[in-house]
Amino acid sequence: PAPTSAAGGAAVQPQDLSEGEITRWDPRALKVTLRHGELKNLGMPPMTMVFRVKDASVLAPFQVGDKVRFRAERQSAGYFITHIEAAR
Repeated sequence: PAPTSAAGGAAVQPQDLSEGEITRWDPRALKVTLRHGELKNLGMPPMTMVFRVKDASVLAPFQVGDKVRFRAERQSAGYFITHIEAAR
């Protein structure tokens, strides 16, 4: 089966994902800090920054230090992770 987005939308293609590493995760605030490579869809260079998630369960399988592949989108309230998976 094709992967689906964290927001329950259409499937995300592998070429749409960016590489990153979780450096901090605050489930109460629904915020995760990622050290990431280039985010092509956002025109953003590699850096470390805070992203938001709509639901803490999206990050439940992960912990600090995990390498991930993810998709982020800019929304009115900031940058949100719309898809995340373990890096292979």
